[in-house]
Amino acid sequence: MSRLFPLAAGLPVAGPAGRWLAGERWEEAAPRRASTVMLVRDGDRGVEVFMLRRVSGMAFAPSMMVFPGGGVDPRDGEPGLPWSGPGPDEWARLLGCAEPEAQMFVAAAVREVLEECGVLLASEAPDGPLADPSGPRWRAIRDRLVSRELSLREVLDRERLLLRSDLLGVKAHWVTPAFEPRRFDTWFFAALMPGHQVADGDTSEADHAAWVVPQELLEEYAAGRALMLPPTLVCVEEVRDAAGAADFVAHTEHVPLILPEVVPTPEGPALRIEVR
Repeated sequence: MSRLFPLAAGLPVAGPAGRWLAGERWEEAAPRRASTVMLVRDGDRGVEVFMLRRVSGMAFAPSMMVFPGGGVDPRDGEPGLPWSGPGPDEWARLLGCAEPEAQMFVAAAVREVLEECGVLLASEAPDGPLADPSGPRWRAIRDRLVSRELSLREVLDRERLLLRSDLLGVKAHWVTPAFEPRRFDTWFFAALMPGHQVADGDTSEADHAAWVVPQELLEEYAAGRALMLPPTLVCVEEVRDAAGAADFVAHTEHVPLILPEVVPTPEGPALRIEVR
């Protein structure tokens, strides 16, 4: 599959993309490891996904609609992380990387979804009910995770909880284009929204959070009233086409690395992706 994504003149990425196309070069930024999570649920109009709109002052992807997620904390790879479900060795096979790196991607997914929307994929027993991360005490824990005063391992140890890797499905793998000053090597995961928890989007990085009907968001995007980067756009389309939330969360069998490149078109610079 080959696909083009036009870069509107008003987008922050359009300027660097145009200069790159014109032959200007600078030292490529090393991609930072990152994880993002598509929280999904079944709604009256099909599968819904929880999304945030990043504040306009963000250095990366300002005003963009995104899924909860962020950069890996090196401590996400700490040995002895309380864990239930497929282990880092199995995730390493799925992600095609070393076990410590696989653990970091999975742990970052669980940590980021807790930090950014108050959803915790952890339980006291391997098959037990998920924890209830509500109330002022958990709000303080989230703040200390964001400030890096606490690591995910410390939180799980203190609360006697196990990270539930069995609740995550791997869906996509994207790397930010070479011309971007901030680059990320991002794995996209999916998880069912726990029925007794509440996704609140209470993060300083977002000015809006909501459960989204994919087709409605895609229509807003087509009309220019919503902004999404190509990875988010493609994933929202996949959520739209899902038969149900549980079906969507299942691992995608073939997950190629997608590295968009900037190409010229009659309408201006565009990002092209090739998926084999």
